[in-house]
Amino acid sequence: MTVQDRFIEYVKIHTTSNEESGTHPSFEGEWDLLRVLENQMRELGVEDIYVSPSCYIYGTIPATPGCENAPAIGFLAHMDTSPDAKGRDVKPWIHENYDGQDICFEKAGTVMKVDDYKELSRLKGETLITSDGTTLLGSDDKAGIAEIMTAVSVLRDKDIPHGPIHIAFTPDEEIGEGTDGFELDKFPVKFAYTVDGGDIDTLEYECFNASTAVVKFFGISAHTGAAKDKMVNAANLAVEFHSMLPINERPEHTEGREGFFHLHKLEGEVNEATLVYLVRDHDKEKFLERENILKDLTLKFQEKYGTRAVNLEIEETYSNMYDWIKEHQHLVDNAFEAIKSVGCEPKSEAIRGGTDGARLSELGLPCPNLGTGGFFIHGNYECVTVERMQKATDIILKLIDIYKDYR
Repeated sequence: MTVQDRFIEYVKIHTTSNEESGTHPSFEGEWDLLRVLENQMRELGVEDIYVSPSCYIYGTIPATPGCENAPAIGFLAHMDTSPDAKGRDVKPWIHENYDGQDICFEKAGTVMKVDDYKELSRLKGETLITSDGTTLLGSDDKAGIAEIMTAVSVLRDKDIPHGPIHIAFTPDEEIGEGTDGFELDKFPVKFAYTVDGGDIDTLEYECFNASTAVVKFFGISAHTGAAKDKMVNAANLAVEFHSMLPINERPEHTEGREGFFHLHKLEGEVNEATLVYLVRDHDKEKFLERENILKDLTLKFQEKYGTRAVNLEIEETYSNMYDWIKEHQHLVDNAFEAIKSVGCEPKSEAIRGGTDGARLSELGLPCPNLGTGGFFIHGNYECVTVERMQKATDIILKLIDIYKDYR
């Protein structure tokens, strides 16, 4: 199977994760993709395949003769797709020799304009894959899965020498739970790469520090006709609280390494209201300052409305992976060499988000992120090109070649 064949097969499987489910995996459809991967891994001769009860799959490609002393290298990708857009009934649309012009999605009644999605002009002449415009495509991260699996296939078919390799595919990365059930003992490597989104010339080894802040407000209900000096409207408290955070420090007003407060969810009525914030910053000190802003604001509200009127809980979800990867510069240097080998000029970008690699790095497994060749993820205009998926596969193979001689 080619990387295109694998990718088309995978994106047709519905695997949208669900942050409300409370289960692992969060959506049963993730098992459908795992079973396909399990069968394909067996066909490719992958050994020590292990499927966990919570929908993780691990496998080993043993070293070829003479390469047994090479360091083990790992590659990971996630099986779920983002709940930000519909992921059921994906119908891939292949644009052979894409002309670089606007794309009309007749079924969706929309047009993807090059003026708005300027990266499209760079994809002219390539084999572009989109959905039909009514769903996301799923290149995040089924392109990564297809590239890893294709690399494994090439190793076998061409009998390429290599050291020990471990691969793993995870559920629920899109809802921040991709490593909750990850078993490090089933993935015995000292370093690895996630293959998860972004163009192929980019290595990502810096990400946000991240936490989720839940602010709950408690009011006192009264008949509106007799509410004076009696009613405390929790919904109004929530509105007031939100208005006191800096407007220019929201995702829609920030870029690069600028952090933000993102109002992820709000609900409420007179008796009770809740605000859920995603707090993000690359700089650890600035990140902690953001958490302190929320804490200080909560104290002010408690002083004004009473200690029982508002409650704040903050849960840190992942940290900037650079804090761990900076001690393993070979991961960056060798990735840059691999990217150059396919004719690209490598660059690094700070992720305005996180990957499984962020949490794994914090757990002691340094794990930067390789690009897949995908663009405009998490929406109905998501796309990828076959040529870039092929080059992403070649980057993986080059890294395997580099590490077979690495000591």
